[in-house]
Amino acid sequence: MTTPKKAVLTKQELLTDVLRQVSRSFYLTLQVLPRSLRDQIGLAYLFARTADTIADTDLLGRSRRLDVLQQFRDQFHAGRVDWACVRDIKGAIRPYHTATAEHRLMEQLDFYFRLFEELDRGDKERLARLMGNMTPGMEMDLRLFLGDRVEHLMALPSPEDLDRYIYHVAGCVGEFWTEMSHAHVPTLHDWNVAHMSKIGVRFGKGLQLTNVLKDLARDLRRGRCYIPESFLRESGLRPSDLLKKETLPAFRPILSQLTSTALEHLDQGWLYTLAIPQKEIRLRLACMWPILFAGETLRLVVAAPNLLDPTVNVKMTRGKVYSLIAMTTATFASGPLWTAYWARLRKRIP
Repeated sequence: MTTPKKAVLTKQELLTDVLRQVSRSFYLTLQVLPRSLRDQIGLAYLFARTADTIADTDLLGRSRRLDVLQQFRDQFHAGRVDWACVRDIKGAIRPYHTATAEHRLMEQLDFYFRLFEELDRGDKERLARLMGNMTPGMEMDLRLFLGDRVEHLMALPSPEDLDRYIYHVAGCVGEFWTEMSHAHVPTLHDWNVAHMSKIGVRFGKGLQLTNVLKDLARDLRRGRCYIPESFLRESGLRPSDLLKKETLPAFRPILSQLTSTALEHLDQGWLYTLAIPQKEIRLRLACMWPILFAGETLRLVVAAPNLLDPTVNVKMTRGKVYSLIAMTTATFASGPLWTAYWARLRKRIP
């Protein structure tokens, strides 16, 4: 099968315009990254969003989504891309996302794989490992939860299941980020990659656990309760109880426990950030911003009186986001200054 003709979009357009449409927050992080990492990290994010889009296309049957997800993952491990299969993946998912950012994301799938094939061998192997580790998280969603509506609501059985889920969805990104940074940033060549990868996993877990808590109410309406059932049972609760706003006081001890876990993971992320040499300001900022954003988000989550209301979006204001970006940049990602800020922020999260 011949390679498809060159797409209209350039690499720069793909890694700016398309990525900005699917995630404004990550787009900011991508723009500050060192140029030696920007294309690989941006491409990895687009592939991750593609896998997520496949898993979340709820108008398509769950078994079919699992099949398409497997087809997608196979492209990274087959030695060469099967362009007919790529077209099948696009054909299966794109019709369900008309006139959306996800439609444009899927429209360019063959272009992503062309960029993947142009990577050097080491980068291809690193990205393939990431996709092999990440897609099982999407499969957990499709296999463990019975449906995509509130009447199908069920919870992850145990804390171990939650930990495994946040590893696959985001913890493994810490490994990928570490390996890619070590390969392309000369000042990191003396890093102990195995050790830093373990810290990077904690970093990613902290970010994802923050998202789990922030998006709790909306996920419940999609039939997904990521709060371990064993935690709920110990508090005399069932997953369906979290659909009631008045359950929040009874849920707060669990919320506090999971918030503490998220903060412990983010503390490791902060140590990871400080291990980046001061002169690598761009890479420091790219790690510092998500931690600060997550900390501010957790502060809002814990304080929110309407956390279980799906109509309320608990998130930082755009002004706060840009304020943190401006201040950290103006102070050259100072370790002592922002470590003190992180310590004060943590104290504001009960």
